[in-house]
Amino acid sequence: MTIRVIIVDDQAMVRAGFAALLAAQPDIDVVGEAPDGRAGVSVARSTHPDVVLMDVRMPEMDGLAAAREILSPPPGVVHRPKVLMLTTFDVDDYVYEALRAGASGFLLKDAPPADLIAAVRVVAAGEALLAPSVTRRLIADFAASRPAPRKDPSLRLNGLTPRETEVLELIARGLSNQEIAEHLVLAEQTVKTHIGRVLSKLGLRDRAQAVIFAYESGLVTPGDA
Repeated sequence: MTIRVIIVDDQAMVRAGFAALLAAQPDIDVVGEAPDGRAGVSVARSTHPDVVLMDVRMPEMDGLAAAREILSPPPGVVHRPKVLMLTTFDVDDYVYEALRAGASGFLLKDAPPADLIAAVRVVAAGEALLAPSVTRRLIADFAASRPAPRKDPSLRLNGLTPRETEVLELIARGLSNQEIAEHLVLAEQTVKTHIGRVLSKLGLRDRAQAVIFAYESGLVTPGDA
């Protein structure tokens, strides 16, 4: 199945470079580009991509506002693509808010080409892109400086079994399914089953929202190892 991608970035050379790289892959088709967030929303609505590569800082409408619009389509619009934010280390608050808004993850703009290709495939497959070495630190740092209001999330945590709570905590610490399986001495498929139940019980869409929930509920606190 071909992955349909659009690239939203205000730098023409960045768009051209990403487009050339992705279009060279047999399973990826670049179906549109846009120079700002507002145009990106329009292109997303007209091309129905599977994945939107979205820069954070742009004129007219920034990537965060554009992601919110794309991920909250008007009535009657059923298509909802995955949004992969393109960012740098100096926009931690944007990254955190983008994940809360529903973005499936983010990628550093200076990441190796192979990482970009892999990120598009991971996000298109419905997985959240949460690189333990980067995302965990960004979320933790921002959560420490600007914690979101809590609305008694402990009531929702009470619906989880002890094992499910443990799995949620390990997700928030940045462990992959394989690492969680090794840590808990479980089969990887069993871990996937637990994760599915956690998301269902908490009403969360994906792994990214699970990380945010774990921090906002106090299950994991910034600075935890």
